[in-house]
Amino acid sequence: MSEYFSLSDCDVIGFDLDHTLCRYHLKETSRLIYESFARYLVEHKGYDRDLLNLTPATWDFCFKGLVVDLEDGNLVKLAADGTVLRATHGTKDLSTEEIIKHYGPKREWKHFNSLNTSFTRAGIKSNYCFYDNYFDLPGVLLCGRVVDMLHKVIFVGNVVDFNFWKDMVAAIDHNYSTSAFKEDSGTYFPSVKRDPGRYLQPCSDSVKTWLHSMKNDGKVLLLITSSHSDYCRLICEHILGKDFEELFDVIITNALKPGFFSLVPQQRPFRTLVNDVEEREGLPSLDKPGWYSQGNWPHLHELLKTMTGKPDPKVAYFGDSMRSDMFPASSFGKWETVMIVEEMEGEGIPKSDAAVSNEAQVEPLEKKGKFEVQGMKSPSAMSNQWGSYFVDVHRSGGGDEECQKLTWCCHCIHKYSTMAIPSVEHIADLPLDFKFPRFSPDKPCTTGYYPRPPDSLLKRCESLS
Repeated sequence: MSEYFSLSDCDVIGFDLDHTLCRYHLKETSRLIYESFARYLVEHKGYDRDLLNLTPATWDFCFKGLVVDLEDGNLVKLAADGTVLRATHGTKDLSTEEIIKHYGPKREWKHFNSLNTSFTRAGIKSNYCFYDNYFDLPGVLLCGRVVDMLHKVIFVGNVVDFNFWKDMVAAIDHNYSTSAFKEDSGTYFPSVKRDPGRYLQPCSDSVKTWLHSMKNDGKVLLLITSSHSDYCRLICEHILGKDFEELFDVIITNALKPGFFSLVPQQRPFRTLVNDVEEREGLPSLDKPGWYSQGNWPHLHELLKTMTGKPDPKVAYFGDSMRSDMFPASSFGKWETVMIVEEMEGEGIPKSDAAVSNEAQVEPLEKKGKFEVQGMKSPSAMSNQWGSYFVDVHRSGGGDEECQKLTWCCHCIHKYSTMAIPSVEHIADLPLDFKFPRFSPDKPCTTGYYPRPPDSLLKRCESLS
């Protein structure tokens, strides 16, 4: 395999939608998602109304890549080998000594092998939940605050009962169900429908030109999203324009990733849509481009072979979720994968010129009656409580610093991604034949990030040299 990756070598270019092609105003969207979940718990499940009260400083806790341990109410940040780097009980920090007392001298989290090999997330009866994307990330903060609250009100003997996850799942289903957009139910979709510009950032002209250039170069363009068709249409019309369908050869909504990449016999059939309603009968195969719902990778692969005229078309896929995009597309689809890692912008990589210019053209928030919370940390910025998304210090029981370790999330980026970028804007002005260094176990861990590695990784490499 070449040590470089180029889009010009690919036959098919695929994109996830949320936080990949579509960038959100993270502060506004995070507040809305938190409120959507918390309001459901308060109004439908009888939780304390104090869950709805947040200060700007509270958002420092909201950090991607954490695992909520539903057995004991702890939240953990993991190293590449599964050891616990940092942990909290609810939102309260656990000391090094408390971590060792809870997880043993090796600080081993007992469910790591399950998470590391399958990226299993969470059902109602799960032992843990892994938060790896911004679309439900505020649930991390809500879980922490619920645990804090339960210590005050729910005791069975002297033991706190942390059986709240079924209510969290109900809150997610209530706000994100496939019918919620059409029915105006929940808090999330009605709010975005009323004022999409408050939450969605239009694509820059450079990204639109980039997409057209790939299409003109003969690439097959895919859009694969787990969002339902009606929400996908609202987003795409806002960020790309009314004619967005002309950009893509195949659009797949309600893809239910990572299940989309499942093999026989778990794979779901593709379904056609009539007025955003899925047809009852599934398709035995895909025989032409178009807009479809659900589906599976093997059937899509057969269509791409026909469209490209190649027995094994080379696919590059852009996404922001390790669980839903990078891991399954790399492991099962054998696709080239480009991970969108907005945390890079929180560690020294400036926003692209196109993104800055695009933001400058957007009407200021305050002129449209929108709010910008002073002092609120963006969820993509480094956290005071949790540290860096990429690297952290492993401390011994005596409190001495032992070594810097890659986080499990950082390790997974290197393992399952071809390369990582902060946003598509960062590469949209480059020629299609630009050669990007790819991640490789034979190369330094800083190789594979464009335009450059995050600060914490650079500092780690300097300390090791």
